[in-house]
Amino acid sequence: MKKATLHWVAAIAGACLGIAVVAPRLAHSADHLDGPEVKKDPATDINDVYTFTDGNNAVFVMTVFPAASATSKFSDKAAYVLHTASAGTFGPTSNDLDVICTFDAAQKASCWAGDEYVTGDASQAGGITSASGKMKVFAGLRSDPFFFNLEGFNQVVSTVTGAAGGLTFDDAGCPTLDQPTSDLIVNTLKQSADGGAPQDFFKDLKTLAIVVSLDKSLVTKGGKLVTVWASTNMKQ
Repeated sequence: MKKATLHWVAAIAGACLGIAVVAPRLAHSADHLDGPEVKKDPATDINDVYTFTDGNNAVFVMTVFPAASATSKFSDKAAYVLHTASAGTFGPTSNDLDVICTFDAAQKASCWAGDEYVTGDASQAGGITSASGKMKVFAGLRSDPFFFNLEGFNQVVSTVTGAAGGLTFDDAGCPTLDQPTSDLIVNTLKQSADGGAPQDFFKDLKTLAIVVSLDKSLVTKGGKLVTVWASTNMKQ
């Protein structure tokens, strides 16, 4: 099983939106360029998980297949799952709701979210919608939306490696950096190797995306705080 989880807290809640999306503190948001074993099956290799609100809907996105092309396909041997759970406050969650999508060899999608079900060709711009209208799914090729300054990242790795011998750590395990080193790292991530604007390593790459829009009532039965993570699971 391959999985990826958001590591940030998205403050998209409020009196007007009525939903927040959170995720575990120790997880990771981006998961590109995995090891050799996962690369053998790129259709099940998760890149990222995104979530946002759109009016009365909560939208969840899983991208898979790094460096996908027009001929790339979702696996007909895997289930693609967006796992959600909700709570009224930070802490234990309840009312889990898994969104499960599968594809046949012709790329016909079948997706479930509790009692909601939709099936058909989800690659068209309008996607496919369940009978109740509470679930909508798009699945197909898209530009990779993740921005990554690889040049700046590599420079930061070099800077941190050079400073590693003198680092001290606080009780949470976080390194304590002197201000000049901290400023150097922050500024390096803001620019390219030659000091210009940061360059997006993924700007010319595409990925396969599963985009699921759900009525908020489906994912907030336990409260307005919603956790999200994703997995790809091989069929037995």
